[in-house]
Amino acid sequence: MIMCDWLVGLAIAVVLLLASWALLILLAQRLPPGIMRDLAAFIPDCVTTARRLRTDPRVPRRAKIAVLIAGIWVASPIDLIPEFLPVIGPLDDIVVVVLALRYAARQVPRDVILAAWPGEPRLIERLLGTPPA
Repeated sequence: MIMCDWLVGLAIAVVLLLASWALLILLAQRLPPGIMRDLAAFIPDCVTTARRLRTDPRVPRRAKIAVLIAGIWVASPIDLIPEFLPVIGPLDDIVVVVLALRYAARQVPRDVILAAWPGEPRLIERLLGTPPA
């Protein structure tokens, strides 16, 4: 009986979590074009880029490890800045992802990173900075 109650509670929590994610995705898609829409898509685009870089044979092991650590950081429920704080909540996740992508970009050809980025190209170009001459 206790085990059944625990499983029901867990199932309800999972359903609520998935429903909240679906609602956030729906709301993010309805944002007008601009900086807020770009920010709403930034972390999902980073996750897709990390997944693509992790499987790309042109990416050295050290860069893959940095990207993997950033992915674990984002997925971890433990944060330096709690997520519930408006505006600054996801800041630690964004900083870690940006640092990992910049580190990987120094070791990987720029075109590999640009090809892995699913979002607005100007965002990743700005993140990476000007290419070395």
